[in-house]
Parts: sequence; structure tokens; C-alpha cells
Amino acid sequence: MLEQPTYERLLSMRMRGLADAWQSQQGDPQIGQLSFDERLGLLVDAEWVHRERKKVERNLKQAKLRLGEACIEDIDYPRNRGLTKKKVLDLATCKWVELHQNIVITGMTGVGKTYLGCALAQQACRRGYRVLYRRVSRLFHELALAHADGSYARLLTRLAKTDVLVLDDWGLAEVGATERRDLNEIMDDRYGLRSTVITSQLPTEKWHDHLGDPTTADAICDRILSNAHRIKLTGPSRRKEESNLSE
Repeated sequence: MLEQPTYERLLSMRMRGLADAWQSQQGDPQIGQLSFDERLGLLVDAEWVHRERKKVERNLKQAKLRLGEACIEDIDYPRNRGLTKKKVLDLATCKWVELHQNIVITGMTGVGKTYLGCALAQQACRRGYRVLYRRVSRLFHELALAHADGSYARLLTRLAKTDVLVLDDWGLAEVGATERRDLNEIMDDRYGLRSTVITSQLPTEKWHDHLGDPTTADAICDRILSNAHRIKLTGPSRRKEESNLSE
């Protein structure tokens, strides 16, 4: 019998989807009713599906989303939230990633900014895009370490090549001269080439003052906001509502 050697060779060639489908076909008494081309087509489809699933799993693992379970299917749309299903479905196509546009989500604490940002990022992972999540305060710490150990250029290259960069809690971390320069470098590398998702309690009209230096602030804000989809979430804190329901 040649079945086991064939199966093992397929595995050695990293064709797990095809191997498992082929083994399944061997045990199907009805498979003989299909032509060779039909059977081959099913095997190729199985391998393609397997590889796409593994790619999504890999993208999600590398993204390190704060809310890995967040997905667009679970988003709800109460009237007082300032979010429409049509808007989310439009963004779910990931056309904004293809066009290298940004998304800016603002609102008070607890209204679901991080969840929405992670859900859109997860959708991008499912569409095959590379995603990276960072809280801004931790990104600043990571950049400071990179300055110190000589890996700064390598980190900037990694951030520049990421299809979707999620920056959570923008406006909470203190911004000094070094942080301004770093943000300007990151946004300059990404402008018109990659997409960025930003969540912030701080309204966009206050970003300029938060960043400090007028010239650098102008450059950063222009590169983020000039081609951004802006979503302002409203309503009460959803965390408080969930806490009240559980009591």
C-alpha cells in the first residue's frame, strides 16, 4: 500500500490540507464516482482553505490585539452610540486598508473604542493583512528601549511595513520632544503607504495642543487626519452598563 508514504511525503512538503483531504477521500466509498479532475480540484481547494486559515491564525497571533475576541459580527448599534451598521459594514470590506487610509475612533472612556478598533483590526487579519496593536504608552517605552540598544532603525522598519498599525489610548501618555520625533517618523513612513487605527479619549481638535511643538504637531496631525475615517462614539460607559446588568 502506498497510502502512508504518500501521506507522509505530502506532510513533508507542508501540504497538510491536501494530505488530510486525500486521506479522507481514500475512505469515502462514493469518491470513485468523481473524475480525476474533480477529485484533484477538491484536494487543491482543501489545501488552499488550510493555508488561508493558517495565515489568519498567524496574523492574529502576531497582531497581539488587546481584545483578541473582538469581531465586527458582535458589534451592536444602540441609537445613542453614534455608530451605524452601514459604516461598519463599509469598513469591514477593508477597502480603507487597500487605499492606505486611517481610522480615528474617539469618545469618552468605556464607550467601546478599543473594542471597535480591535474588531476592525481582526477583520483586516481575516482579509490577509498584517496587523500590529500597541498602546501608545507602551509603544513609547518600546521606542525608548530601541534608542538605547541600537534597534531603533529595525523597529521603525517593522512598524513601517505593518499593513495596519493600531495605536490605542492616544493622548493619555505624556509627549516630549523624543516622543514627538518618534511619532513623526512613524507617521511619515506610513503616510500614503499603510493604514493606522487610532483610539483616543481626546477629541481630535485637542491633539495639536497635546503634541506640543506646533510644527511637528502640524505634520503628525496632517498625516493622520487628512485621509482618516472619523468615528465619534457617544453614550454612557458600556462597562458601567455591563456591571449594572451583572449585579
